Amino acid sequence: MKNACNRKCLLRAGIPILKNTERKIKKMMRKRLWITGLFMPAMIAIVLFAGGPIVMAQAQRPQTSAEVKIDNFNFGPGTLTVSAGTTVTWTNHDDIPHNVVSSDGGFKSRVLDTDEKFSYTFTKAGSFPYFCSLHPKMTGKVVVQ
Repeated sequence: MKNACNRKCLLRAGIPILKNTERKIKKMMRKRLWITGLFMPAMIAIVLFAGGPIVMAQAQRPQTSAEVKIDNFNFGPGTLTVSAGTTVTWTNHDDIPHNVVSSDGGFKSRVLDTDEKFSYTFTKAGSFPYFCSLHPKMTGKVVVQ
């Protein structure tokens, strides 16, 4: 029987009910309720708690690296906010050579050809503007919190 019906449902359909059949239906319904009552809370708990510690652990990890892309004579993102101790890597995706020079002289890359990289680790909080000395209108800023 696809769906278990109660006595009234079966009588309306014109199906005679035997005592034995009624007992089997009740027993089957109790078994389904018991299984549902046991396994549903367990499944809900697994779904709720399985991802919890992983998400919390990722949220507590400090950011240790960030990337700035050099493309089409722009630094992207133009302003990058990171925490102290983060290593920022600039990658030249442009067909033209570029470099990265701090406005206060704190860091300076060599000239980067296509797909070459330069990295610098920011250890102190502050605002660090930079530019490309080959194309001085190209500017960006790293804000360290």
